[in-house]
Formats: sequence, structure tokens, C-alpha cells
Amino acid sequence: MHADTRYHASAPRSVSFGAALAINGAIIAGLIFSAPQFLPKPQVKPFEGTNIPLPPPPIDEPKPQPKPVKAVTPTQPLPTIPDPIVSHPSEVRIDATNVVADPQPPFVKPAEAGPPVVADPPKAVPVLIGATTDPRYAQDFQPEYPSQEIRAQRDGLVTLRVLIGTDGRVKAVEPVSATSDAFFAVTKRQALGKWRFRAAMRGGVPEESWKTMTVRFRIEDAR
Repeated sequence: MHADTRYHASAPRSVSFGAALAINGAIIAGLIFSAPQFLPKPQVKPFEGTNIPLPPPPIDEPKPQPKPVKAVTPTQPLPTIPDPIVSHPSEVRIDATNVVADPQPPFVKPAEAGPPVVADPPKAVPVLIGATTDPRYAQDFQPEYPSQEIRAQRDGLVTLRVLIGTDGRVKAVEPVSATSDAFFAVTKRQALGKWRFRAAMRGGVPEESWKTMTVRFRIEDAR
């Protein structure tokens, strides 16, 4: 008996629990569907537009009109240029003739080459052997000491060029340098009058030649 009473008492509790769940679900669903009605609906504002002014159309500038050109009437008639081509009847007649080329010359067999010709070797040019002082006139080489240079107690040095002829005599004198005119004058006089040389030789033949000479004056030798 006790066991049957516990089994039948659990049935009403499960039914009441299911009914409670159903009632709560209905309430929640009602709140969900009825919630949008409580919120205020947004108001839609009407569209308001503004007119934007358009720029005025461009104004075409007037195009410049071409100036009329006045016709110039010449007061005098223009000069006429005569025809530069002057025609003359030609009286020259050219006769064409046929030109026949000369026939080919007959073939000539070249002569047989002989023994080679040996050219003569170039002749050697003789070497010039310069003039030298003649030892037989060595004592006449030194000029006389100028008196004014002795009084001045001055040494001297003269360099000159002399042209030696084929006979060994001096034919011309050219100054190169000199301590003074007095030293050069006595040296030139001595060279033209007393100096003697052995003429230059080229291939055994005497030849004129130039030679540079130097003369020294020392005051101690004049005493």
C-alpha cells in the first residue's frame, strides 16, 4: 500500500512543471513580439535640395575683319624684257663617220733575259782634311801687345774666324769676340800679314776653308 501511494503522487508534479514551462514560454514570446511596439518609430525627414547656379556661357569675341586691299593702277607701263635667246640659222653640218679600232698588234715573244747587270757601287765622297798651322811660321803667330793696353795693365783675349786660301794665306777675317778693339785690331793685322797655314785637302786637292782661332794676351809676357 505504501509503495502504490508514492508512485501516484509523482504524476501531478511532472504535469505542473510542464505547465509552468509552457506559461513562461508564452509570456516570453509575447514580450518579444510586443517589444517593437514600445519603441518610438524614427521620423523620416523630407529631402531638401538647393539650386547651384551655373556659369554664364562664354561670349565669342568679334573676329577682326581683313582690311580691303586697294588695287594700284600703274601710271606708266612696265618695261618689257626682251627675249635673251637669239636664234640664228646654223650652217655647220657634222658628218658622222664610223671609227674602226686599230687591230691588235701581233704578239712578239720577249727576248730571253741575259745575265743580271750589277750596278757600280756609289763612289765615296772624299773627306775634307782641315787646315793646320804651318810650324815654319809659328814664331809669327803672336801679335804685338797694344801699347794702350800695356799702360792699362790689362790682359786680353781675341777669338776670330779666318778664311784660309789654297796657298795657306789668310784671305778674310771675321770677329767672334774680343776684350777690346785694340786687341782685335792688332790680331787682324797679324793674321792677314804673317799667319801661314797648310791648306785644307780633299782627295789630295787643296781647298779653301774657314778656321776659328783664339789669341791670348798676358801682361806678364809683355814685360
